[in-house]
Amino acid sequence: MDNRQALGSWLSGPRAAAEDMGIDFGYRGQRLGLPEEGPGSVAPLGKRVGAILVDWGLCLLIAYGLLTQEPASVSNWTLIVFVVMTLITVGTLGMTPGKRLFHLRVIALDGQRLSFPRAALRTLLLALAIPPLVWDRDTRGLHDRLAGAVQVRT
Repeated sequence: MDNRQALGSWLSGPRAAAEDMGIDFGYRGQRLGLPEEGPGSVAPLGKRVGAILVDWGLCLLIAYGLLTQEPASVSNWTLIVFVVMTLITVGTLGMTPGKRLFHLRVIALDGQRLSFPRAALRTLLLALAIPPLVWDRDTRGLHDRLAGAVQVRT
């Protein structure tokens, strides 16, 4: 291995380096029994980020427009509105308004609707902000793993 290959493997990450050595990881969601593409497949990261940005913006508008106009407390109220909205919508419909806009749904690993206690656990971990940033190879955040959930395309 020359220096260019070593530098290239460092820049592209450990997964790409392992794939270059012949290790097959399969597609995202294969271990979960989900299809590779189309409805029911693991939601792409870009759509999930877009959905959470839409949800956060909606909660910010609600917090600023209905609850407080003080700049110092808007962020706290936004987080509270976000937790309540996510808990209610994911716990009942399986999706938030942002997920609906991006055609995503949160389901349990068995394909059923996520139960309310598991949706509550997922929402509280999501509000902590760190668990969604820790992913597995199926790009499921720690909040989804601990709740036994997966975000899929509809």
